Amino acid sequence: MKFIQKRDAGTGEDIQLAYADYGKGRPVILIHGWPLSKEMWEYQVDDLVNAGLRVIKYDRRGFGHSAKPWDNYDYDSLTDDLHAIIEQLDLRDAVLVGFSMGGGEAVRYLSRYGNDRVSKLVLISAVTPFLGKTADNPDGVDQSVFEEILANIKKDRIGFLDDFGKKFFGVNLISHPVSTPLLEYYRMLASVASSRATEQCAIAFAQTDFRKDVQQINVPTLIIHGDADQTVPIKASGDRTAKMIPGNQYLVYEGAPHGLFYTHKEKLNQDLIQFISAA
Repeated sequence: MKFIQKRDAGTGEDIQLAYADYGKGRPVILIHGWPLSKEMWEYQVDDLVNAGLRVIKYDRRGFGHSAKPWDNYDYDSLTDDLHAIIEQLDLRDAVLVGFSMGGGEAVRYLSRYGNDRVSKLVLISAVTPFLGKTADNPDGVDQSVFEEILANIKKDRIGFLDDFGKKFFGVNLISHPVSTPLLEYYRMLASVASSRATEQCAIAFAQTDFRKDVQQINVPTLIIHGDADQTVPIKASGDRTAKMIPGNQYLVYEGAPHGLFYTHKEKLNQDLIQFISAA
């Protein structure tokens, strides 16, 4: 396993970020969602590498095999981690692919660090532009939803992850797009995260306003969202983000849940490769 080491700007603590690096060609950086890890991209890596791309995936601090500090799970700190990976691996002409919470890091990176090293952006089921409901963001998700999430994490984190996974992949009485063993596997990936990181990152994606970040994006952008997403509702996220980024390509996957990286993996991989490989 490979690690990037950096000094945390807020605490001075040394932070190790676990990553994997496969293939050759244009670098594609896969940023995982909450509460999973870099392993969620298992069904994308082969197709992307076989398409002649270099694939880098990493664990966000607090998740997977990365360091699990107590503090600094705000988006500026998380974006500093992404910047360290890009700088230390000397990545250029890169494509940022952010899923769910990872979409926040992708747009925050571009607004803070610019596009010298990043030439394209992909947002999949992303939490942008602002997920929380406020007086000036009436289309957001009510704060009571996030309060319930935090309460359930504190009460029984693993039980919460078990229930959350079913909603995440659109599992119900008549629909079973993911096998029970695979649901258990994803629950295991999520359980590896520290409870502190799980809670603090939920607060971060619920409260962070990315509207200014999104408005500054000036690279070709692909937005993908499922219209059956019950975790990050499309009307509060994908639809609004698509209206804010000039000239973006917006693909709505009919009937797709939040976890479309698995349920719609063949279509997603094809769309990713086509967008990334286009001139």
